[in-house]
Amino acid sequence: MLMKILLGSGLLLPTFAQHVIDLTGNDWTVKNAEGNVSAPASLPSQVHLDLFAAGAIHTLAQMKSIFGGSPGLTGHIPVRQSRACIIDGASSSWLVFNGLDTFATIELCNQTVGTANNQFRQWKFDVSHALKSCKGHPVISISFSSAPKIANAIANEPGQETWPAGVQGVFEFENRWFIRKEQSDFGWDWGPAFSPTGPWQPAYLVQFKPDNGVYVLNTDIDIHREGQVNWLPPDQSKPWVVNASIDYLGTLPKGVSLTVEIKDSQNKTTIASGSLTNLTISGNSISGITTVGGDVPKLWWPTNMGEQNLYYITINVVDGSNKTLATVTKRTGFRTIVLNQTNITDAQIALGIAPGANWHFEINGHEFYAKGSNFIPPDAFWPRVTEDRMKRLFDSIVKGNQNMLRVWASGAYLPEFIYDIADEKGVLLWSEFEFSDALYPVNQAFLDNVVEEVTYNVRRVNHHPSLALWSGGNELESLELQEVYQNDPAEYPRYVGEYEKLFISLIFPLVYDNSRSISYTPTSTGNGYTKIDFSLPVPMVERYQNVTPGEYYGDSDYYNYISAEAFDMSHYPVDRFANEFGFHSMPSLQTWRQAVSDEDLIFNSSVILHRNHHYPPGGLSTDTTRSAAGMGEMTIAVELYYPIPLKLDPIVNFSAWCLATQRFQADMYKSEIQFYRRGSGRPERQLGSLYWQLEDIWQAPTWAGIEYGGRWKVLHYVAKNIYDPVIVAPYWDSSTGDLNVTVTSDLWESVSGIVNMTWYDFKGKPLEKNAGVPSSVAFDVGPLNITDVLTTNIKNLSIPTLKDAVLVLSLSATGRLPNSNTKAQFSHENYFTPVFMNEAQLVDPELKLSYNKSTGKFTVEATNGVSLYTWLDYPAGIVGYFDKNSFVLVPGHPKEVGFTVQEGSLTEKVVKEITVQSIWDQAKKD
Repeated sequence: MLMKILLGSGLLLPTFAQHVIDLTGNDWTVKNAEGNVSAPASLPSQVHLDLFAAGAIHTLAQMKSIFGGSPGLTGHIPVRQSRACIIDGASSSWLVFNGLDTFATIELCNQTVGTANNQFRQWKFDVSHALKSCKGHPVISISFSSAPKIANAIANEPGQETWPAGVQGVFEFENRWFIRKEQSDFGWDWGPAFSPTGPWQPAYLVQFKPDNGVYVLNTDIDIHREGQVNWLPPDQSKPWVVNASIDYLGTLPKGVSLTVEIKDSQNKTTIASGSLTNLTISGNSISGITTVGGDVPKLWWPTNMGEQNLYYITINVVDGSNKTLATVTKRTGFRTIVLNQTNITDAQIALGIAPGANWHFEINGHEFYAKGSNFIPPDAFWPRVTEDRMKRLFDSIVKGNQNMLRVWASGAYLPEFIYDIADEKGVLLWSEFEFSDALYPVNQAFLDNVVEEVTYNVRRVNHHPSLALWSGGNELESLELQEVYQNDPAEYPRYVGEYEKLFISLIFPLVYDNSRSISYTPTSTGNGYTKIDFSLPVPMVERYQNVTPGEYYGDSDYYNYISAEAFDMSHYPVDRFANEFGFHSMPSLQTWRQAVSDEDLIFNSSVILHRNHHYPPGGLSTDTTRSAAGMGEMTIAVELYYPIPLKLDPIVNFSAWCLATQRFQADMYKSEIQFYRRGSGRPERQLGSLYWQLEDIWQAPTWAGIEYGGRWKVLHYVAKNIYDPVIVAPYWDSSTGDLNVTVTSDLWESVSGIVNMTWYDFKGKPLEKNAGVPSSVAFDVGPLNITDVLTTNIKNLSIPTLKDAVLVLSLSATGRLPNSNTKAQFSHENYFTPVFMNEAQLVDPELKLSYNKSTGKFTVEATNGVSLYTWLDYPAGIVGYFDKNSFVLVPGHPKEVGFTVQEGSLTEKVVKEITVQSIWDQAKKD
């Protein structure tokens, strides 16, 4: 791919002794090497997007016909051009690229000035000589080469690293592990394999005047408690240490210093100022520290744990004459966050916690229950990911009662604006380096590349209080190393050594060299470590399988596509934390129609099969046999537990099947989340559940709870409900009949309240004597704990017909949210049926739906029977969410439901098109 830019007028940034031209804009041109395709383009962008915007392609899939092969499999693609002015008498000039995806050769005035081979690095090139010797108009040319082709070429080099068969995760394109590019660009089981290319981040031309100057490339602001080390809970009584480090271009004069000013969230009131001490200059970085009284700044807390107090920190680079050479302002917060993996103490054992090791997060000295999901790339093309779009997504995250996201490897390191939004919303981001479902080479060139990538990104986002953890990568220990052991046990020690060389001996110290405030774990799922000692060649000694029965050590991920076992709790992992679990489902009809024609909206049409990447083909095959297996898993799950949709209209039937798969998905996640949350008061002391996955990258069957475009699936509504602070949940062993009803609280103080329990038949009539169950039970539940309110067996209850019975549970409680001085009321609803819906004697609840213009709310009422899975739906054309959905409704107890509009407006026409249905409608033949 070839790119050119003619330098002319550009945006001048506020600077000091330098001239900076922002190369962002749409005055570029893109064309292929042959010159027979040319189109206007922009920066940042990627080739697919430029051609699509210009009408050169009408669908992204047309890249195949224009450039040959699959998208991304091209030798050279575009040329981009624009003009920018050059100041006379510049002493030096630099091109700075914040992101090039991925293999690029940069020329200026027909002279090669640099190359790039890592999507995740910031690149800087000295172009002083090229500009001075330039004849005619200065032209920047960037040639991008095909990443899949280069990955294959590297793999075929003599003596190249190899791995046992079956270890490396191949989805579509092969050999992704040899290059530093977004790994999911090569395909994944929830997304396409476009392998886009282009200048995906901003770029600048920086020129210095003869009297020198400083241009800031990157800034690391690290806030921690005095004496804090990354892997241990810090002393909360200590003062704050603010360590500021600036990476720069240019030359620092003698007598340089750093000053600091810290202001409140309005950037008005100063809480601290002065000169930084312990000044050091190393290479092209200058650093210094200051201290702030431990009680001076207000703490930053995650959502529902306190306020998101933010501060502006301004660092000035000042010369000996008190002249400011450069200024950097970052918004940040004061908090400590640690992943506690210390050994279980005798005091904890005395409280009933099983021995082993902790594996939970602590914020400002408080352990808490992490509730959330896994964040994947929200688009196949990052330049389309806008701030407005992410604000809408994070609004859904917070409304869904989530306080943490695991930013999964291997997408891309998040842009700062997403961390900014997380800071504001109080959402913690467990962040991962971009290594996933593969083992990686450890030759020196690869390691050197990783050093630059890790150092840049750790420093770039370290000031964000939402940053919760750095993890080396995804499923490296729990999956990849285990597959090595199973496939080639004799070579297992070799690959363990290579894994440790990259993720422990290299990356681990790099993180801690640049941050005292963030913990690190080498892998997303594992059994933790036995000790940390930086005098050792491998400074973190991993536990691996050196475990003792009856003890718990780490976190888990769990997938089980045998749907007959979906609600059998004996299959769920018992551990300290659950970071991944799930089952796939179909998106809604409205979302499918964004990408698929009506004639293809058939459950197993070829188009649907090709868009379903579970299971992926394992190469560039168009065979859909493996995809059909994934579709079959959803089909079997619906048939096992729910009425089978049999609608006469094929589109209506397709839509009903889509909703049915979502109902199973949501039920399975609900069962697991309830189970994991109950573990907070059990010996495993389970303190986190992050389900797979938050959102979609495109319109397809996936594990997502939010569809591409922002529409909530059943899952996100159900997760919102079951992530309430205080919940009541039934636990039923269908093999024994044992039924337990438990209250779980993740609050930090005790909570008191009442659980009402009422048995109904499906006509909505209460069962006689409440089937032998008390109608209400008072409870007290301790901080981050559980209490049982009912322990019985179905066989001991007086239920005339199990197929015609439903237990409705409602909780009301009084307590306090963390860091709140006022009492709050908590409520929660749940239900239980002793048979699954395909056996239940359902009746038509005859639902009625009305809308009150003055309140802007809907009222839903069941007039003839109990409505389970009560589902409100809205038409295409807007995006938003209901206050509640997929709920139980009993005759005589209508519910008022609000609707929040995120895109569009709730017009009279939209209101008329909003519908309601229940599980009975899924069974209804029409």
